[in-house]
Amino acid sequence: MDPYEALGVKKTATDAEIRKAYRKIAKTCHPDLNPDDPEAEAKFKAASAAYDLLKDPEQRARYDRGEIDEQGQERAPHGFYREYAEEPGNPYRSGRTYRYTTADGGDFDFDASDIFAEFMRARAGEGADFGGFGGFERRGGGREFHARGADRRYTMEIDFLDAVYGATKRITLPDGQTLEVKIPQGTRDGQTIRLRGKGAPGIGKGPAGDALVTLTVRPHKFFTREGNDIILTLPITIDEAILGGKVPTPTISGTVNLTIPKGASSGQVLRLRGRGVQTRDGKRGDQKVILNIVSPPKVDDDLADFMEKWRKTHAYDPRKGMF
Repeated sequence: MDPYEALGVKKTATDAEIRKAYRKIAKTCHPDLNPDDPEAEAKFKAASAAYDLLKDPEQRARYDRGEIDEQGQERAPHGFYREYAEEPGNPYRSGRTYRYTTADGGDFDFDASDIFAEFMRARAGEGADFGGFGGFERRGGGREFHARGADRRYTMEIDFLDAVYGATKRITLPDGQTLEVKIPQGTRDGQTIRLRGKGAPGIGKGPAGDALVTLTVRPHKFFTREGNDIILTLPITIDEAILGGKVPTPTISGTVNLTIPKGASSGQVLRLRGRGVQTRDGKRGDQKVILNIVSPPKVDDDLADFMEKWRKTHAYDPRKGMF
């Protein structure tokens, strides 16, 4: 999905406008606020991926120039193969017919325009010159054709923390072979990794294609991710909310003691600096902790009597002004 469309902004939007649009979507569509709304979750994930791309000026510029796609992966230049195909000096431009000689001596004729686009598009994705791509060489009375092998696509599920910290995994192919996949630190859900030369074999003396592995990050039991920030909803007791104190809190790097302020409310967000996902430049996001006050499993007479007496002298209306 186009990142500008995902955030609902124009391509000319400023950094501040992009940041504002992302925060607006995050506030209304975050999974913690919409636990049973897959549409809101999908919108939130799309906005997070879009913001990850557009908040980086260099990545945004490359996307705008068409050099990378919305996942941050390299993209073949538009019209590349067509421009080359129609050059007068290209011996294989469209409209010419050639004869291909197979290994067993069989011949067949073909129009270069039928296959040129497919092969040139694949080659353009590598950003290399034409020397290694393919072509013809004389073999007896005919010519032998060489071409790069096709790319092959796979999917792989990885754990949430493997995506955060990076890992090395193996994927088993349909033919029983295995590929070793290095998961980069900070990998996003839906990101694609290219394994050079691990695709289909080339034709003739052409090089092999690539393997493209799309990663799906399994949801974590407690954590979600918002850009490079980690989001956690933390249950606290009534007395912890009223009196405050230090509460053990899980993070992606272990348990820490979080200070709860006196009079805390459900929905209040506390921030643990530097406890988020580390980026390629070494910077780390934060962990945002959303407080959720949980009543005791059973309200006994002591608590009920105390609250009755307290209410008579300390009554307040949190809904004031709503009606």
